[in-house]
Amino acid sequence: MSAAPLSLFNTLTRRVEPLVPLAPPRVTLYTCGPTVWNFAHIGNFRTFLFEDLLRRWLEQSGYDVFHIMNLTDVDDRTIKAARQAGKSLVDHTAPFTKAFFEDRDYLRIKPAHVYTPATAYMPQMIDLVTKLLERGVAYEGDDGSVYFAINRFPTYGRLSQLDKREIKVGARVASDEYAKGDPSDFALWKKADAEDEAVGAAWDAPFGRGRPGWHLECSAMSLSEIAKCCGVQTLDIHAGGIDLIFPHHENEIAQSEGATGQQFARHWVHGEFLNVRGTKMSKRHGNFLTARDLREQGVDAAAVRLLFFQTHYRQPVDFNDDALAAAGEGVRRISEFRNRLEQASHAKPDQSALAELSRQLRADMTEALNNDLNAPQAVATLFDFVRAANRELDQGSGGSAEALAVLTEFAARVLDIFPTPRKSDQALESWIEAQVAARNQARKSKDFKAADAIRAELRTKGVEIEDTPTGTKWRVV
Repeated sequence: MSAAPLSLFNTLTRRVEPLVPLAPPRVTLYTCGPTVWNFAHIGNFRTFLFEDLLRRWLEQSGYDVFHIMNLTDVDDRTIKAARQAGKSLVDHTAPFTKAFFEDRDYLRIKPAHVYTPATAYMPQMIDLVTKLLERGVAYEGDDGSVYFAINRFPTYGRLSQLDKREIKVGARVASDEYAKGDPSDFALWKKADAEDEAVGAAWDAPFGRGRPGWHLECSAMSLSEIAKCCGVQTLDIHAGGIDLIFPHHENEIAQSEGATGQQFARHWVHGEFLNVRGTKMSKRHGNFLTARDLREQGVDAAAVRLLFFQTHYRQPVDFNDDALAAAGEGVRRISEFRNRLEQASHAKPDQSALAELSRQLRADMTEALNNDLNAPQAVATLFDFVRAANRELDQGSGGSAEALAVLTEFAARVLDIFPTPRKSDQALESWIEAQVAARNQARKSKDFKAADAIRAELRTKGVEIEDTPTGTKWRVV
């Protein structure tokens, strides 16, 4: 385990607190995943990437993480989108679920141990509603739907710090998403209407044919999985974007604890929004970006990861071309340093200066990440190390196996910000080798005009060359 305790800001208490799992080293982690009515945008992935860093750091610190992520494939938006597309719910959501997994892999986000599509957990949802009705914290409305009575749950509002005077006793809201100023009884189970039936989004239940409310889904799925895996009814960490605090996470707490009588989650961790070119992302502003937009533009996932990690997860991050280009330059620098270190580590034995820098890097990175996942401080520390280690290598120091190990530990396993390896293109490589050989021959013949022309031709293919004492080296950029 990590020497210093990992502390995280807990939205429930509004304090940075040490993480104390129920049964260490096991940590149960639930993260709200995408609603698969359309492609996930980069704002979604800003949240998924901070959660990826959290999970990686937990695992690197010695915790045994059990990670659950939901896939919302039935709610107001998915039903409406399926209806407009003239498809069944399953046929509409399946391609977007597949696209999410492709985007996840592109951005190198570690797969959750369990993905929970809402449509696969109807028995668990019906069972949860039944328990809430039996305990008297839910009731059947005159419209045929089932609602949660928030005035029968005394601690309602503590996550979002809702003013109890705002609660509208007896008022009901059926929509999945509603205004912050509308804390009313929310729908657990919605009576099926013609649109639900048309797309295949209706299920039989003792309290009437219908479909789950969005909030109900996460409670039923997370409670089911942690009971199956770990025999508990309390999550160690529940994470998501700040936009989910109210009403979604507030309602999750109410219905989960209303059914079990136990704390639903010990630690609530929320990430801030992403802006594009200084403005909140929206199609209206013309700055709406999906992960696949970036992939199709050839943006390296490492640059996206580094850009996001340079801002603390609890601060808004601005996504713009200049910031992305700067992150790409940072990725190039750290890649070149790794290559230099790999070559040097085979040339000479460990040197005390580099070894000492490496030990300090491990201590500083650990301290930063244990302090509320302070990735910006960790990244700054990493690049300070790169500069200091390069100076040592410039002065003739040999490489350090310890330096390479620490660099791999933090830059590869935790942050994962090395460039994405290019797929081998044998034909391109053969052409490059032939061009480099021809240029070397031209230089030997003192035909520098021809050598320069070959260099220029290589550059048009994205190939950079460097003349070194051991020969000409090339790389595709």
